[in-house]
Amino acid sequence: FETGEYTMLGNGVVGILSECRYKWERRVPLTPSHCARLLNGGRGKTGVARIIVQPSTKRIHHDALYEDVGCEISDDLSECGLILGIKQPKLEMILPDRAYAFFSHTHKAQKENMPLLDKILAERATLFDYELIDGDHGKRLLTFGKFAGRVAMIDLLRGLGQRYLNLGYSTPFLSLGASYMYSSLAAAKSAVISIGEEIATNGLPSGICPLVFVFTGSGKASHGAQEIFNLLPHTFVDPSRLPEAFGTDFESVLIQRKNAAKKYISSGRKFQQAHKKDARMGFKTIGSAPTKHTRVACVLHI
Repeated sequence: FETGEYTMLGNGVVGILSECRYKWERRVPLTPSHCARLLNGGRGKTGVARIIVQPSTKRIHHDALYEDVGCEISDDLSECGLILGIKQPKLEMILPDRAYAFFSHTHKAQKENMPLLDKILAERATLFDYELIDGDHGKRLLTFGKFAGRVAMIDLLRGLGQRYLNLGYSTPFLSLGASYMYSSLAAAKSAVISIGEEIATNGLPSGICPLVFVFTGSGKASHGAQEIFNLLPHTFVDPSRLPEAFGTDFESVLIQRKNAAKKYISSGRKFQQAHKKDARMGFKTIGSAPTKHTRVACVLHI
């Protein structure tokens, strides 16, 4: 891109925002190694002459690591033609005639983000939304990865524990921390495994069982969520088996999908399991014969 009358995009100066959307946000659009490659390649090759990084005390990569590879640390990004972030910035951070790249969550006309889109338009800024960057045949180049699904499932289970506590039920999910509280994926998984062991030993309160989850989609985020969920005791059953677990006609409240499979978290009671491979879905389904007294959690993968 070349600098035009109404844009600074192409001036060779890239900015990295300090994330402000969530207090626990530590992600970065460019790591220090990425910055080193861009700067060492030279503007003639990469188009980047300078990288200015807003200081942050919570970013996963410390400011000093960016300085070590030649980046400048400054709150002032006014010299930048292209400004990168992860989540939506504050409205006052949108400068006129610049280009921005981040997850804006505006392309579906999300009401809560319309002021941001209005601000971008008013400032004649250019927005590159990561979700809308396509390659050949319209395939997205930047997608939500497995980590998004892993984080979502951990936070969901934590929130579920708090929700049930408000309803008067104590569950093993109460001991799970928020995803940002863990120093590594291994530490988070260890916590989920401990919860699974407690469920397998003591079960869940009968008043909340069977417990139903629904997975939609088969992308990386869904696979990441299932990766965490698979750490809990469970089994797959056919959709037609749900009435057995609930002791009711489930057709009126459950949308049936072709080739759908069900997952159950068990209370530790032994199921009569029959394993079979569903080649179309790409995972094992496990039939089971739960009784009405069996404490289970059910997951539907559509």
